[in-house]
Amino acid sequence: MERKDNRKFYAQVPSMHSSTNPSKILKIKKTFPKLQVKKIENIQKIINGKGKPKLRINMMTKGSSRKKIIVSMSNKNKSRFIESSSDYIANINRALKNIKSKVMADFIQVDKASMIIVTNKVTSQLDLQTIKKYIKNTYDIDADKVEVPRPPQSKLY
Repeated sequence: MERKDNRKFYAQVPSMHSSTNPSKILKIKKTFPKLQVKKIENIQKIINGKGKPKLRINMMTKGSSRKKIIVSMSNKNKSRFIESSSDYIANINRALKNIKSKVMADFIQVDKASMIIVTNKVTSQLDLQTIKKYIKNTYDIDADKVEVPRPPQSKLY
């Protein structure tokens, strides 16, 4: 006559996690009966996605991103540029693609004294020259009132 194993399994519910489901801990304990409470807690953390701490990126500078290009210009030029901004973005991207740059203009912001072109990557000097050439050659912009495009200056603290 064979005896069935009718032993009951017990597991200690960790007090750290109030949201921990005791039935899940019991399943882990049934699967691995010889595990200690600490190991079960570690398995539960991994299951819940809390096994590794999130990486934190410390920024070295505050303020504007280096992915922005600042173009100082008059208010009249800014308003003309914003009216057809989607066309200008498409043309700037076409000009950047012609020089085989991996940088693309995403959108245009307007500041008090300037227009800011936000790109997907940090721009090189060649990218800045290409954007400058395009903006200065735009027919409805007064080129004399447009300064050289530049990345934002980093702030030192």
